[in-house]
Amino acid sequence: MKKFLGSAAACILIGAPVFAQTNLEKLGAFKITGTTDHTYVDQNSASASSIRSVLEDISLPAGFKIELYALVPDARHMAMAPQGTVLFVGTKKNKVWAVMDRDRDRVADEVKDFAPSLELDVPNGVAFSKDGFLFIAERNRGMMYPAAEFFHESRDVVAVPIVPQGTLIPVEEESYNHTARVIKVGPDNKLYISLGQPFNVAPPEKLDLYTETGIGGIIRMNRDGTGREVYTYGVRNSVGHDFHPETGELWWTVNQVDGMGDDIPPGEINRQTEMGQHFGHPWYGGGSIRTSEYAGQEVPDGIVMPAVETTAHAADLGMTFYSGKMFPNKYKNAIFSAQHGSWNRTEPVGARVMVTFIDSEGNATTEPFTEGWMDENGEYNGRPVDVTQLKDGSLLVSDDFANAIYRISYSQ
Repeated sequence: MKKFLGSAAACILIGAPVFAQTNLEKLGAFKITGTTDHTYVDQNSASASSIRSVLEDISLPAGFKIELYALVPDARHMAMAPQGTVLFVGTKKNKVWAVMDRDRDRVADEVKDFAPSLELDVPNGVAFSKDGFLFIAERNRGMMYPAAEFFHESRDVVAVPIVPQGTLIPVEEESYNHTARVIKVGPDNKLYISLGQPFNVAPPEKLDLYTETGIGGIIRMNRDGTGREVYTYGVRNSVGHDFHPETGELWWTVNQVDGMGDDIPPGEINRQTEMGQHFGHPWYGGGSIRTSEYAGQEVPDGIVMPAVETTAHAADLGMTFYSGKMFPNKYKNAIFSAQHGSWNRTEPVGARVMVTFIDSEGNATTEPFTEGWMDENGEYNGRPVDVTQLKDGSLLVSDDFANAIYRISYSQ
């Protein structure tokens, strides 16, 4: 029997089984859990027509078009399986969704929850290795799912806690804020996980702990969870990172300090050239703007300034380097990134997809690529979260406000 979520229930998710740890132990022993149902999302609900109407007013460069790809509740970060058969979509709630386009018409025809026998906690970050292992970063756990591209059809899947519950960060540091982890597999075949610190500005008494654990930074580890080390320091809250296809350098977006005014501090896209670099928080609120909490204090040596300063409070989130062949050549190795939109600016900004071009010397410039999710009244009709690529070279954009994923394609 199938359970469906229609448009009226798009944000009311059916809870996961109660005995999560027991189920995890069973899955580790290749036993069944007794879970009988997937939750399916109705792709023909009334909300699809409403979303398509909104997309008619979205602006793009000439030759590009945007279409509804799937209805996905609370859609956040995305990972396309290596063979292109299924898209996994994280959320800030308790679900990861598996999105299928079985007839290859570039519109999803099936969306169901992944691993419904497990209880997940803010499974925002999803990533695939090239050899087909799915990794999911939760609030305080890291999970590996071997062969998820093929096992997702079952309610029970192989699940391996590479970072056991309560050990990604100290339990006493768990919070509701800045917990949307991002995970990627780097060119060195290691895992990179962002750990946002929970404060607007990290207080002095927390800095030693955060430096030691990587909170307020990006950590790196082997795929089995061993060899953990802090790769990046001085990050308020990064919710998007990727690696340059040619140089292998890590680039990432940042949400910067709130409450300093409409136009400061700027958001950032950062370029990291080596392990251990420090990017300024909490001494800087964004760019070269000092925080009032640390005003007048000596700044640590070697702070790296952003590669790009973006519009203040636009909430830069997920990003991906473009490596496809569908788009014009000027977009090769460019960054496509999502601006979620401001929550505390008197005149809202954002709710768009940006493109960042990088020259041969690493200099970067950013401009709007797709916009129009904010109407003339300053109300949001959508809030982009992440960008990823289909194997045909088109882009997918997730939206946790409209509960949707869009596809952007190009034709001459």
